[in-house]
Amino acid sequence: MPENSVSNIATADALTLLLHNQHALAAAIEEVTKWLSENGVESAAYNAAGAMEALDTNAKEIANAIMRLRQA
Repeated sequence: MPENSVSNIATADALTLLLHNQHALAAAIEEVTKWLSENGVESAAYNAAGAMEALDTNAKEIANAIMRLRQA
């Protein structure tokens, strides 16, 4: 196995862990957003929803990078 492949695997593994963190953070922010919305703190709920969108967008890009590394 070429050394580059070992490096790609290690990088993909690290990114996978970060992706799991992205999903956990998104789930937590979703719960906070729901609570904020239900308790009349709409501006904070709106900001939290924006953060969730950013996490989702970035998670998709991290997943794409993982796939490219694993295919190399």
